[in-house]
Amino acid sequence: MTAVESRPAGVVQTPSPGGRRPLRARVLAFVALTKPRIIELLLITTVPVMFLATQGVPDLWLVVTTCVGGYLSAGGANALNMYIDRDIDALMDRTSQRPLVTGMVSPRECLAFGFTLAVVSTLWFGLLVNWLSAALSLGALLFYVVVYTMILKRRTSQNIVWGGIAGCMPVLIGWSAVTDSVSWAAVILFLVIFFWTPPHYWPLSMKVKDDYARVGVPMLPVVASNRVVARQIVAYSWVMVAVSLLLTPLGYTGWFYTSVALVAGGWWLWEAHGLQSRAKSGVTGAKLKEMRLFHWSITYVSLLFVAVAVDPFLR
Repeated sequence: MTAVESRPAGVVQTPSPGGRRPLRARVLAFVALTKPRIIELLLITTVPVMFLATQGVPDLWLVVTTCVGGYLSAGGANALNMYIDRDIDALMDRTSQRPLVTGMVSPRECLAFGFTLAVVSTLWFGLLVNWLSAALSLGALLFYVVVYTMILKRRTSQNIVWGGIAGCMPVLIGWSAVTDSVSWAAVILFLVIFFWTPPHYWPLSMKVKDDYARVGVPMLPVVASNRVVARQIVAYSWVMVAVSLLLTPLGYTGWFYTSVALVAGGWWLWEAHGLQSRAKSGVTGAKLKEMRLFHWSITYVSLLFVAVAVDPFLR
């Protein structure tokens, strides 16, 4: 018996009477399978890189096709992730309203939907953008589904570190969409996202660590103290900020990007060290304020990549 089947009565929502599901609700459920809010972050790191690769305004049609392809690919990966994780999603408060848990979408429908998006997105990129972007997109999808979800997530506290590689790929895809190649600028921004991902996600994991502990997922905050997690967050944060500053000395960006990277990075480090200080003091609960860094991390990456897009016009 699966975890979904053993969920206490009354927790899993049921469809409308007679088994009929309103069309609008069904459509929204399939949209929810793609995790739109996560994809927003992926597109934030894709489009600005296209401006940098062009050193100006990229072709609008190319931007649109790249974004659509990126949404389809990431959406397929997220749907397959929900299919694989449906047992633990049913037991976690944070994921208890996902479509597979509520019964709005069946596991078979979710699996078919995810595979369809994977195939369509790969062909979309290959036929409308280029085959390098298609390969990178498919690689990101497979890495997220197989390496992260199936292998790392339930086995190691370093799951989000290496699994985060999938979330770095949109940077390479954005660059390759314009140039049909990958340059050191794209690699540097790839590394920025790589080192950004753990200190972005670990504060959230600290907040919901009881959820992860309940289902046996060894996120770092589950297996380590807040002090250890905060120390890791600070270490990754310093490396992330340092890497973000490499673009300018290598000639890819100018004063505007550097200014934004310094100010935003400095504020990030202030927040990270603040979290570490509170963790060292033994503060727990709401007073730990771990979500301050989580929310700032989203603002940080948005500001940094907007600066990537704007910088070519100010040089």
